Amino acid sequence: MKSADLTFVAEAPARGAGLNQVIGLSIAAVVIAAVMLWVGHAHRTHRIEWLTRIADKMGEKFHRPNWVALPVLVFTTSIICALFGFIWDVSWHIGNGRDPGPLANPAHYFIIIGLFGIFVGGMLAVVLPFDRPGPAAVRITSNWYAPVGGVLMAGCGLYAMIGFPLDDIWHRIFGQDVTLWGPTHLMMIGGACFSLFAVLMLEREGEADAGEQLAHGVFITFLRYLSFGGMFIGLSVYQIEFDFGVPQFRLVFQPMLIAAAAALAAVAARFTMGRGAAIIAAVFAIALRGLVALLVGPILGAPINWFPLYLGPALVVELVALTPLLKRPIAFGAVSGLAVATVGLWLESLWIGAVYHYPWPTRMWGEALAMAVPVAVLTGVCGALFGLVLTGQRLPGRKIGIAAVALTVLVTGGAVANGLHILVPRQNTATVNLTDLPSPPGQRMVSADVQLTPPFVSDNPDWLTILSWQGRMQNNRGLMIDRLAKVGPGHYRSTQPVPVWGEWKTLLRVQDGRTMTAVPIWEPADDAIPAPEVPALASSTRPFVLEVTILQRERDQGAPTWLFTAGGIVVLILTLMVISALTWGAGRLGYAEGAPEPVEEKQPVPGAPRAA
Repeated sequence: MKSADLTFVAEAPARGAGLNQVIGLSIAAVVIAAVMLWVGHAHRTHRIEWLTRIADKMGEKFHRPNWVALPVLVFTTSIICALFGFIWDVSWHIGNGRDPGPLANPAHYFIIIGLFGIFVGGMLAVVLPFDRPGPAAVRITSNWYAPVGGVLMAGCGLYAMIGFPLDDIWHRIFGQDVTLWGPTHLMMIGGACFSLFAVLMLEREGEADAGEQLAHGVFITFLRYLSFGGMFIGLSVYQIEFDFGVPQFRLVFQPMLIAAAAALAAVAARFTMGRGAAIIAAVFAIALRGLVALLVGPILGAPINWFPLYLGPALVVELVALTPLLKRPIAFGAVSGLAVATVGLWLESLWIGAVYHYPWPTRMWGEALAMAVPVAVLTGVCGALFGLVLTGQRLPGRKIGIAAVALTVLVTGGAVANGLHILVPRQNTATVNLTDLPSPPGQRMVSADVQLTPPFVSDNPDWLTILSWQGRMQNNRGLMIDRLAKVGPGHYRSTQPVPVWGEWKTLLRVQDGRTMTAVPIWEPADDAIPAPEVPALASSTRPFVLEVTILQRERDQGAPTWLFTAGGIVVLILTLMVISALTWGAGRLGYAEGAPEPVEEKQPVPGAPRAA
């Protein structure tokens, strides 16, 4: 690493952004908000006509009402921008550690613009229509109605953007948590994920409003498949640390997260778009996610990230759809979820085992299925209910829909609580003997010999590795993972050179069932935290500790537990409010007057939504 890089990392603050950046961002937010309010008011009072002309032109081009065409175009470009920024941001932190502030990380600009664009897209849908936009429209004033999808899209964008100032406050109180699953981080990515449901509802409202005059072209079909592919990706963002090989939570989470995302997205896509739609949507997700991974990894020089293919789960959903269950939506969703969480996960595990750093060990499958099956069954039901909304078919009783969503949230919460339960063998130690290897000037590469005392790891742990990250050297992107070779009982050796110099942070990681723990091998001094150096000694014996105290070194472990818990509860309440709003919006659209009874499946018309 160059000396300039060392200075850059060492001077990065360990808590909130600099005051100058906070003031600058606040002023920019006020100015932009004022401009948006003026444009919206001027449009509603007919003082400007250019916004209507632009929207009308988009509507004519895409054969949609103007309050659908322009917002969907803005949303689509914005969500792709946010996705690119998000993947780049995660890779940035994995390869470089924390950043000096929100404006010093180039990925943040793409995230901010993308999330703001989602909000703008929603607000455009809210302010554009002068007539009532469809049967599910929300009344704003006595003569102003807005499409429910637009209201929800704007709400999701606002929810995500609120995560930025809250994130800075969180860092000032608790220090920086360099992890995807920080509460305020989940707000930002959750808002973007939830907005995908809103845009599909908005498109459905436009379809219902246009009625028989609606035209389905190739481009509209493309956008719909892209939307469902985006749903696969949006529901996958919670897995991203597994994709990079630096998960900070137990491996059993990964199959559950994949099954939940696959069941919901694949069932909704198949139900809405017809035969083959689940597989086509998965292919769209592969193409988009693969392009972003290529840009972030090989081109921008960040750590490589893999991603689930979802082809196996999509295939089993298509097979279930060939049975008479398709005419019974709730049963179809439940059985599809069961198939996804069993056969679909097994098919996905073949890909995981081939390219990921951490394949799924056989002994994990019992707990993985106990978590994944109930969650996937319920998300499959939710996917089928959402498909009914998107195809304009009559929903079952309101209590059934609300109960399905509530039960999904509760069961998923229970699975998450189980996954978060870990054991730390603090009485155990690891003796690490380091042997220096030939290294370039200013660097120190070693091999490691590790002895666990007592030997407490099974023959096939989830992982037993040496992780080195947040450093730089030639031909390396800031991340090295070495799966240790077993020599004897509790005795392991490294299989590749390990960096113990500069800004690299190197640790021994163990995850075996519920045991999740680590031992530091090398950490540089960091005055900003402050934290002393953990030297890479030729021989050292150190106790196992809670892993996040090493991975999230900047986090203030001395902060009051009640305060951290209270902050997490506030974020949880906000998230439940967004989920409740989406449930309300889907119900409002689904129960709108004029929704026909379900009809039997017919041969698909290219580009047209399918009936179950």
